Amino acid sequence: MIINIELNDMSYRYDVFQIFNIYFMSKEIKFGRGGGYRIDISGSEISCSLEGGISRTCSYDEGLRKRENIRIGIFLFLKEITGQEYPWGTLIGIRPSKIALKLLENQAEEEVLEYFRRHNLASQEKARLCIEVARNEKKYVSRDKKLISVYVGMPFCPTKCLYCSFTSNPAGENSGLVDDYLRALFYELDRTREYIKEKGLKIQCVYFGGGTPTAVDDKRFELVMNKIHGNFVEGNSIEEFTVECGRPDSLNETKLLAMKQCGVGRISINPQTMNDGTLRLIGRNHSAEDIREKFRMARRMGFDNINMDMIVGLPYEGREHVRKTCGEILALKPDNVTVHGLSIKRGSRLFEKIIDRETYNPPGQEEVMDMFRQTRQLADRLGMKPYYMYRQKNMVGNMENIGYSIDGKDGLYNIQMIEERQTIIACGADGVTKLVCYEEGKIDRFPNLKDIREYCSRIEETTRKKFELLNTLYKGMEDSK
Repeated sequence: MIINIELNDMSYRYDVFQIFNIYFMSKEIKFGRGGGYRIDISGSEISCSLEGGISRTCSYDEGLRKRENIRIGIFLFLKEITGQEYPWGTLIGIRPSKIALKLLENQAEEEVLEYFRRHNLASQEKARLCIEVARNEKKYVSRDKKLISVYVGMPFCPTKCLYCSFTSNPAGENSGLVDDYLRALFYELDRTREYIKEKGLKIQCVYFGGGTPTAVDDKRFELVMNKIHGNFVEGNSIEEFTVECGRPDSLNETKLLAMKQCGVGRISINPQTMNDGTLRLIGRNHSAEDIREKFRMARRMGFDNINMDMIVGLPYEGREHVRKTCGEILALKPDNVTVHGLSIKRGSRLFEKIIDRETYNPPGQEEVMDMFRQTRQLADRLGMKPYYMYRQKNMVGNMENIGYSIDGKDGLYNIQMIEERQTIIACGADGVTKLVCYEEGKIDRFPNLKDIREYCSRIEETTRKKFELLNTLYKGMEDSK
């Protein structure tokens, strides 16, 4: 199905597209003359109409920017036509708690609630969630330029999931690349260690993600763990070392022991769902029982900060599937739970299937909201609070990704990464180094190459360029240590 929009002022095309995409995410949205929807934007009002159907005209709120008024007008029009309730309103940014964190510096909670209502038509429930997350994050964010985190990426997985668009090459099919990749990665890790020492920087968090770090064999995994430990953990008073184990079919006692010996304090064992049929459908080579087995193994080996991810909106899953997953996670009692709304990403096999018109009917909005309520109830029963949050484009139900944690087990790296108050130096293919400059109020990014072969062949060049950019933030700091 094609959604055609006739728009009289194409300078607002982006704003119009974003609001239509909330309501018609899986449809093709085009702009052209004749048929379908018509949007007329003037200096004082916006008029929206559907050919042969309803029309609506909204006068602007003088206290809002014109783009905000346009988004609100279209949102109310589409809400009336479809009867669908989207609790985030017109908010399309990926870091809503960042807005709340800034507003809370000078405004009372009720004023922040009113801001979200007036500027975005966001529900009180979502606005209060932003405030709750922001108040928790405020304890951790800092303006110490010398306090950084390090990200290490492993771009291999046992298999590539149906919904994945990350750099995650199937390890079995790319075994010949692994050694080349590790040589390049070790070069980058060594240069990063030298740079951190030279500038007198202090590491708060080390995060080893991917892909799936544990997708490589035991020997190679141990080599990487020893390298990370020797470069960034040993001799440093870091606060958090996380490894994203992710897939239970890639985890065993040998790898867990290597993590223990290298000072890992937090790991993720991610089911996404505890329904075996869905696991097979999305391309995972493990069962719900494998998840339970590896989780208990990690507990026996002394891991006392374990995260579990789940996804709401997976193909053909409804309320009962989510209820089963929540029940299974409740029985295991992890220390963190991260709830993701399914994002249909370009570059994923799921997106290709939708484009090719293969059968996939996302759950209705009311059902999506009910499934998210179930996950909040799970967090409440586990004694957890929301500690970080972000949103993505093309999420089923236009909801959010949210991390819950028991007291003292918040994922510090997740907070720093989302709130963008700390510089993060990334190593590995597809890693993105993020420079936070407080004085100028800006953030610069340096993305590593995604393609593994390109990453390996150009590692010296890209590492040099990364440090040249970092020097714009840390130039001369070696003289002030």
